Amino acid sequence: MSAVIIDGKIIAKALRVECRVRAEQLKCKGMQPGLAVIIVGDNQASGIYVRNKVRACNEAGIYSEVHEFPDSADQDKVLSCIHELNTNSRIHGILVQLPLPRHFEDKKIIGSIGVEKDVDGFHLNNIGALVTGYAVYPPCTPYGVMKMLEKNNIQIEGQHAVIVGRSNIVGKPMALMLLEKGATVTICTSKTINLEEHTKRADILVVATGKPRMITAKMVKLGVTVIDVGINRMPDGKLAGDVDFDAVREKAGYITPVPGGVGPMTIAMLLCNTIEAARRIQSEIMSKNNTDK
Repeated sequence: MSAVIIDGKIIAKALRVECRVRAEQLKCKGMQPGLAVIIVGDNQASGIYVRNKVRACNEAGIYSEVHEFPDSADQDKVLSCIHELNTNSRIHGILVQLPLPRHFEDKKIIGSIGVEKDVDGFHLNNIGALVTGYAVYPPCTPYGVMKMLEKNNIQIEGQHAVIVGRSNIVGKPMALMLLEKGATVTICTSKTINLEEHTKRADILVVATGKPRMITAKMVKLGVTVIDVGINRMPDGKLAGDVDFDAVREKAGYITPVPGGVGPMTIAMLLCNTIEAARRIQSEIMSKNNTDK
């Protein structure tokens, strides 16, 4: 057998069209969704990600602005910028591009973003809401994974989902979102003994470790759905995921490619969250206006 390829580019493209329609509807009501991106340092990969996000915003009809700081920037200057954006009525979403320089406190920076503008979903309040099943702005990458499963009609309820990787950005929120949909969830880490025993039991396998091609064909069962969140630059310059794609696709039922799988979905969900933030603010304004009449 050969797995069905879950094409993130196709799904993301359709979502971007939906976002453009929603953004236009809001604009007709006097509100253009706006996203501010903060980037600190000259990390090449981060620069590419930011440019891609700005381009996606432009295509979707979302206003965007980028605030750049040098690697040596003082943390207080970045915090001051965030505080100003929190009160900027044109900005509905604020995103801090990670990673930050070592002298920065990630928790303090992310925590300074207004909860209502935390479209990346990393504020402690939003993570807490995710735990209770009431997240307004789910973290974009796991949110994109959930959308991919939904669009391919892949059953989650009652399935055994195994997540390899426990990061705050992917692994932990991914587990919570799958749990909320009724899956039995196992999280594996670098300390997990006999990893293969766990991955072979998975109906849905999500891998986010940063270790190229670490999941091999012998580590999965027939018919498994494999979501590869990893993206690694190999010595020959090519990109590879955390899954041995060519081998695993011969056993899997569904599988995401790298590139072209989860990556495009992350930006698409960022657009969705930004538009939702603008919609909520617009609804509050309309509600207040009706109350004042």
